[in-house]
Amino acid sequence: MIPEPANLKTRLGPLELRTPVIAASGTFGYGPEFENVTDIEYFGAVTLKAVSLEPRTGNPYPRMVETPSGMLNCIGLENPGVEVFIKEKIPAARKSGVPLIANLVGDKTRDYQELAAILESENDLAALEINASCPNVDHGSLSFAMDSNILGELVAAVREVTSKPLIAKLSPNVTDILPLAEAAVEFGADILNLSNTFLGMSISIDSRKSRLSRDYAGLSGQAIRPIALRIVHQVASKLDIPVIGTGGIYDTTDALEFLIAGARAISLGTVNFIHPNRARDICDGIQAYLSKNDLELTELTGSYLGPASCQA
Repeated sequence: MIPEPANLKTRLGPLELRTPVIAASGTFGYGPEFENVTDIEYFGAVTLKAVSLEPRTGNPYPRMVETPSGMLNCIGLENPGVEVFIKEKIPAARKSGVPLIANLVGDKTRDYQELAAILESENDLAALEINASCPNVDHGSLSFAMDSNILGELVAAVREVTSKPLIAKLSPNVTDILPLAEAAVEFGADILNLSNTFLGMSISIDSRKSRLSRDYAGLSGQAIRPIALRIVHQVASKLDIPVIGTGGIYDTTDALEFLIAGARAISLGTVNFIHPNRARDICDGIQAYLSKNDLELTELTGSYLGPASCQA
């Protein structure tokens, strides 16, 4: 088990986690895939791979390509559907003993609402995350991320059918994320996850076509970290709601930056493919930092919520 010279517990509204480190959806499978290569108990929660009402095959291959300091992916939310999710994936995942978060996807508001209603009775799920921001599908989640009115309607519809803690995962592919964050909070989100991948592209100079099966795909990894950090600070400095910081977090220093900027938890994504045990390293590093500086985690969190912008 995790040594606790410092208290790493964190509270995200109604959700209490043993550590502030969360596995990001889509990068950790359903949990068992990583059980032989990492110490899962260092995660405060695991966000399971996306689930939809019906099975999805995802996009054609190729679906991933490496980029400088990151990667592009267009997996397309491949998953076996909610029936298999309940019968097979949740029972296998719960063996880890770590709180589980379901990541909901759909083509229309009603899809999300039906999913949430079905999963409401699943006691092994600690929270539901509305994926309103996937850039790798032709219909559905990305459209919700662009319009605060549509996003508000989506969050309200899901809130209506569930009492579970509700996380809204927002897109960075907007001019101003604050109105979207405000809408999510107003209509019932307990927690914001900031944020999803950025739209990017990679072209083969030999074929003069995209290296992926789609023209545009989601960019993740260290390359996006400064922008993701800015988004977290921008929202946390304006809204009183728990924020999960997501985007390019690679090591303890990165995690500390997000916590200082106002995130109450951080989520690890692309780094899981490179260093599966990075959650342990980051937990140990945060504990060492808190001890060295005689701080509690609550004192560190949001300790720089200063000017939200810099005027030239």
